This record gives sequence, structure tokens and C-alpha cells, in this order.
Amino acid sequence: MIEILILSLIQGITEFLPISSSSHLILATDYFSFNNQSLSIDVSLHIGSFFAIMFYFHKDIINFYKNKILFLKVFISSLPIMVIGFFLVETNYIEKIRNVGTIAWTTIIFGILLFISDKFKLGKKIKNDFSFKSAIFIGMLQIFSLIPGVSRSGIGITAARFLKFDRIDAVKISFLISIPVLAAVSIFGIKNVLVSESSDFTRLNLIAILLSFFFSLITIKFFLKYLNKFSLNLFIYYRVLLGLVLLFQAYL
Repeated sequence: MIEILILSLIQGITEFLPISSSSHLILATDYFSFNNQSLSIDVSLHIGSFFAIMFYFHKDIINFYKNKILFLKVFISSLPIMVIGFFLVETNYIEKIRNVGTIAWTTIIFGILLFISDKFKLGKKIKNDFSFKSAIFIGMLQIFSLIPGVSRSGIGITAARFLKFDRIDAVKISFLISIPVLAAVSIFGIKNVLVSESSDFTRLNLIAILLSFFFSLITIKFFLKYLNKFSLNLFIYYRVLLGLVLLFQAYL
């Protein structure tokens, strides 16, 4: 139970911050030698995050019915990562890149890219400037987030900032694109829960979903408030420091 609490806390905090939830889950599991961190638990944690973002952005989601063009752009932007992600999971190739060395390099490299993109004072808005071209560009870059350490949120924000969207709208674009992605992961996870014959499996997954929902909701709320006053530098410094520590661990 303590393991699930820690993993849910890590997932809830890191899923929507530009620091990579998958890498932190992998590192925490290796460091603490957790027994409960598996693909099914990982999926359950993402289900909780999915419910949180649906709850927080429910008004925007309702508006999808009125603004079908925006929904289409969001869906198109999420397609590349879902297609490539499905291929990597089915071939089990994704397990081959889940290691400390990979996480170290991607944490630093994509942290630097986030730093560069965040230095421009730009003002494009979703309402007027989020075109199909922008959606495709951001969606293609999101593929990199399948590599642990890149961060889906981080690469989404980086891509939007490079396209000259202001900081808040860049984050909002990243959040909106995550809805179809997390929905796909959630459907896969719920299927596993329903077909499971183990009551312990079901109970642990439900607890992971509830705790991840709670921590994710808090993170979304305060991250957006934080960005109204500050830049992304805090997360960039954290990424570089973490990456250097992991490089030391992996190669020395």
C-alpha cells in the first residue's frame, strides 16, 4: 500500500510537469525495489491522471461539441504518439529503452530545448493561432515522449513555445493533447482490470487510480497558477541536475 501511495504521488506530480513521469516511476521503482510497479499499475496511475484532467478541463471538453474543429486538431495532434506507442508496446521494444543511461541523456537534452524555447516572449493564442499545421508539428514531436526522460508535457510545451504560443497556452495545448492519449491508455488499463481474476489486482489498481487522480488534480491546479507568475526555469534546472546525477550513476 505504501508503494502505491508513493507511485501515485510521483505520477500525479510528474505527469503534467515537464519532467517526465515515466522516468521518475522507473527510477523510484529501481531505487526502492518496489514489487507493485508493473505495466498494469503504471496504466492505472495514468487512468487517475486522465480522470483528473477530464475533471479540471470539463468546460473545455464540453466546448469540443461546439468547436469540433478544435477537437479535430487535438485528436490529429495526439495520433502520432498513440500509433507509434502502440507499435512499441506490442513489439516490447519500449522495454529496451527504459534504462538509466537513456533517461539521463534525454532529461538533459530536452531540458535544454525547453530552456531555449521558454526564453522567447511570444503571444500566440489557441483561439486564433492553433492551426492544423501547428497540431501536426506538435503531434510529431510528441513521439519523442515515448522515450523515458523526454516528458510528454515537456515536449508539448517546448513545441508550442517554438511555434510562438505564450507560456499558459503552450501548457494548455499540451494538456488538451494529453486527453486522447491518456484516454487510449485508460481504455487499455480498464480492460485489464475488468478481465483480472485477482481481487488484489483489482483493489490495488483502484487505489492507484484514486490516489493518482487526487495528486494529479492538485498538480494541474497549482502548476497553472505557478506559470502565471514564474517561468519554467525551476523545472529546467531540476532536469539538468537530475540528468547529471544519473549520468554519474550510469557511467561512473
